[in-house]
Amino acid sequence: MELYLQLSKKQGDFTLALDLQVSGERIGIFGPSGSGKSTLVSCLAGLITPDNGQILLDGQPIFDSRCRINLPSRQRRIALVFQQHGLFPHLTVRKNLLYGYQRCPATERRIDLAEVAEVLEITDLMGQMPETLSGGQSQRVALGRAILASPRLLLMDEPLSALDDDLRYRIIPYLNLVSERFRIPFVFISHSLVEMRLMADQVAVLEKGQLTGVVVPEELARERMGQSQTGYINLLELGTPQERQGLLAFPWAGRELLLSGGSGTESGTFELSSRDIVLCKRHPDAISARNLLPCMVRDIFESGKKTGVELDCNGSTLVAEIVPDAAQELQITPNSTIWAAIKASAFRRL
Repeated sequence: MELYLQLSKKQGDFTLALDLQVSGERIGIFGPSGSGKSTLVSCLAGLITPDNGQILLDGQPIFDSRCRINLPSRQRRIALVFQQHGLFPHLTVRKNLLYGYQRCPATERRIDLAEVAEVLEITDLMGQMPETLSGGQSQRVALGRAILASPRLLLMDEPLSALDDDLRYRIIPYLNLVSERFRIPFVFISHSLVEMRLMADQVAVLEKGQLTGVVVPEELARERMGQSQTGYINLLELGTPQERQGLLAFPWAGRELLLSGGSGTESGTFELSSRDIVLCKRHPDAISARNLLPCMVRDIFESGKKTGVELDCNGSTLVAEIVPDAAQELQITPNSTIWAAIKASAFRRL
């Protein structure tokens, strides 16, 4: 997919002024509340009309103020998934799913209801009414409804923000699977760095209605580490654990990480904040942290008033966060050896 937006839109005291060109199947739009993300989505979907400019999707103009082109929403074949699922309360799950499908020209229909239901694991919900569904089920049905319209582009505007953390990270695999299975490119809008890293290959960053850059998610996460309340979030894929004296030993990077009880007994993705990693120049004689990892310093970077330390832990990567004075005192330089200490309670399953 190739997307080009050169437009401006004034709404009250706010003005969105963009000149953005991106290509790829997994595009992220990142920014705080009020940065213009939802305005951009509305312009792209045809819900509001830019004051001037041009929008091209795969080279086709869907809006061009000079040529007086402004395709209505139904002709753009762009499907939307919002924060709130927006299911029709008087229709069953099946009829909600078929709503977009039936309005799609027969020649454009390329996705089967049964296949979508199987992928999203909603086959058993077909006869139910929306009021009987959980939040995660409702969002999966809303996603299925959008997919069955056989769109050329899927717009997801903060689709996970109304869900709690547990549901949010259970829905993300479905979003990625749907895009991959049905080959539908998407634009994913969020103010969450973790969601961006899990969903996007490149990210357009908005600030006060302006584009500040297009970066890869990892670069954005490191750049924002120093100003984030949670620091940089390491995402670790841990294997199936075994019990070790009241703790759970998860295999990772050819060794074991000890996690406190309540982490679950299955493999999965865990998050670990850069602020929960303590660095030591040498192996400590005694420490309460249950995880002591010998690592090599791969890189050092600055983020605000903090220093990020990229660690090579037996081939896997961790990012720790320290103050600049500590980096000097520990004599941290690329290729130097350092010990990383992590509490068993510092990990959180996604």
